[in-house]
Amino acid sequence: MRLRERKGWTRRACLGLLPRVIDSPSSLAAFMPRLQQAAWLTLDTEADSLHAYPEKLCLLQVGLPDGVELLDPLSGISLDAVWTEFSKHEILMHGADYDLRLLKGGPGFVPTKIFDTMLAARLVGHQKFGLADLVLQHLGVTLEKGSQKANWAQRPLTAKMREYACNDVLYLKPLVDALRALLASKGRLEWHRQECAQLIHDNTQLTPLDPDRVWRMKGSNRLPPAALAVLRELWHWREGEAIRRCRPPFFILSHDLLLEIAFVTSQGGHCGDLVPRRISDQRRQLIMDAVARGLALPPTEHPHLLPSAPRLRLSGGQARDLTELQRKRDVIAGNLDIDPTLLASRAMMLEMVTGDACTHLLPWQRELLTV
Repeated sequence: MRLRERKGWTRRACLGLLPRVIDSPSSLAAFMPRLQQAAWLTLDTEADSLHAYPEKLCLLQVGLPDGVELLDPLSGISLDAVWTEFSKHEILMHGADYDLRLLKGGPGFVPTKIFDTMLAARLVGHQKFGLADLVLQHLGVTLEKGSQKANWAQRPLTAKMREYACNDVLYLKPLVDALRALLASKGRLEWHRQECAQLIHDNTQLTPLDPDRVWRMKGSNRLPPAALAVLRELWHWREGEAIRRCRPPFFILSHDLLLEIAFVTSQGGHCGDLVPRRISDQRRQLIMDAVARGLALPPTEHPHLLPSAPRLRLSGGQARDLTELQRKRDVIAGNLDIDPTLLASRAMMLEMVTGDACTHLLPWQRELLTV
């Protein structure tokens, strides 16, 4: 991000005062006392999902009262002490769902408590809640995007990348202060606390992948069982190739091409003309081998189409209850000046009217809807 000054806000400039990259035991040792004494900290992450596979945590942007620093998880230094200190803080973040999944899936870190500015903005009724929108509205600073598609695994980081990374956390603390005050004035701090706790839970409870579903992709439900057998073999070949080459799977072969090869070959066609010319002879042969394995399977070993989710049929009374509940939700949300889906999604309301345990309804939502 590049910044242009707007009235009334003076910043600690990043450009010309770029944050250091902490990538050695000595620089980490110098940083730790500052982290331990920090009254607050802001956090953002960068990964390399566009350039590597599987994606990995490439950078931690940490904002402290005395400045922003960049921690390099790829340097090989142990960050165990950092995670321990992080767990002692309320971490200030924006749109934390992806960061939470990345931190859990990589180093296995789960924050104890966060303050998410996107959730706060939605709870006080903002219609635009991107970081740039909020910083402009509350702090009068224009953030211009850049480096979103950068390769964050490259070293050394360029000055432009370091500036961009710095600015992702530079404004979070004053933004949190402004939004926290708004939440307090509206009596919604507890709502926000509940939402943040649920956000942590939802994005750190990683469930094992179902081996019969992991290879299925959009459009695969239209394929016959013989083509599904080929698709499954092709997917596993591509997955292994992506990991071996550290490249995202769609760079190996696109989803649409996998589907086309699976269908054509299952109908007796040949995939030779479908495989891009850029593919080497060796990899071309591996693709044909995967196709052959799928075609060789007997029908009894073909994957079956997954059954469609049963359609929920409401009784006349339940349908009326749903309509009334939705009307009530919309009126309450209108009075609160918030998005109605923030109060309750359709799935939540269906659970309420059908008598199912609505496990996703938070106490603040339940209190408003059941009065």
